[in-house]
Amino acid sequence: MILKKITTLFILLFSLLSSAQIKLSNASEISVLTIGSGHLLNDSFGHSAIRVKDSLLNFDLVFDYGRYDFESEGFYLKFTKGKLDYMIGRTAFNDFLSFYIYQKRRVNEQQLNLSLKQKTAFYNFLTENMKAENKYYPYDFFYNNCATKITDAIESILGDQINYSPPSTFKKETFRNLIRSDLNVNSWGSLGIDIALGSKIDQKATIKEHVFLPKNLYLLLENASGASTDLKIVKKSKLLSSQTAITKTSAGLVSPLTILSLIALAILFITFNDYKKNNRSVWLDVSLFAFTGFVGVVLLLLWFATDHKATAYNYNLLWAFATNLLFIPSILKTQLTNRGIKYIVFLVILLTLLIMHWMTGVQSFSIGLIPFLIAISVRYLFLISHFKKLIQL
Repeated sequence: MILKKITTLFILLFSLLSSAQIKLSNASEISVLTIGSGHLLNDSFGHSAIRVKDSLLNFDLVFDYGRYDFESEGFYLKFTKGKLDYMIGRTAFNDFLSFYIYQKRRVNEQQLNLSLKQKTAFYNFLTENMKAENKYYPYDFFYNNCATKITDAIESILGDQINYSPPSTFKKETFRNLIRSDLNVNSWGSLGIDIALGSKIDQKATIKEHVFLPKNLYLLLENASGASTDLKIVKKSKLLSSQTAITKTSAGLVSPLTILSLIALAILFITFNDYKKNNRSVWLDVSLFAFTGFVGVVLLLLWFATDHKATAYNYNLLWAFATNLLFIPSILKTQLTNRGIKYIVFLVILLTLLIMHWMTGVQSFSIGLIPFLIAISVRYLFLISHFKKLIQL
């Protein structure tokens, strides 16, 4: 154990001392490492890294662009506003691999087909990135992450664009469907993502844009070549750690579809009783308008008060209408004016527009929302009928 720590320290010290440009030996190898999904939500999409090994110079290091500093000033505020910088990190290969073996995650390696000059340039490129003034970069989940930074680096070293040759089974997908491919769609994480992210991620990604997911980076690099040279990017591939199957298990009784279905049934049951008794459960209406209004405000803030590009043009605002908060004083009253009734009619129209957006593919919504949306639609129709009757009396 002590010997291992000394060796690791030596490797890191060697790497730090070698920040000046060095030449790798003929025994050097540079590879792309692809880590499979983990059990936690933030591990669902996998990870990508770069391995630089030189047995003659006696080092084996892994560089990855997936680091962030929890201790940085205003971390959570920066994260919320989309202004959080990520950074490149470095670790000894054995420690890196041991960590993911411990997590029971699959690790694949793709050795890059580079000349000695290109490998040396690649290593020096990475060590230059490790400098304090260069290590941070503005993170973007879709366009600037641990996987896309690797393709950028490869193109920089090759001085050429990558020509991707996907297999015949490859099918272009929307960004949202690409995310869902790594999630159980009936999970709270998936529900939160579907509510928070807008219609921009319902656009189909180009082949190159698919590489924001590490598993797609691996898939597309397998047969990729330089655009002008036709030289294969990957020399050989191998499996470093086999994966214990991680199934997308259902959350069962606590899944969004189950919980929201129960809430929807409760709303429908109360509404039916109110209809029979010609009464109105004011507390329910206040709760619905407060909840939908609050969610609407959050979605507007994500759209206009942050730098998150994917939260723009979010049509969840058609059910989570922010001005519902302002309507609460009106819904507390025993009677509504014609103007108030027209407002609720407007909410029904918005829900109809939501269905049209869903059916035409403008934006896909979470399946967990379906029972809830049905329930609030019925409640709105009940309120329109109820208040109209009061006016006629």
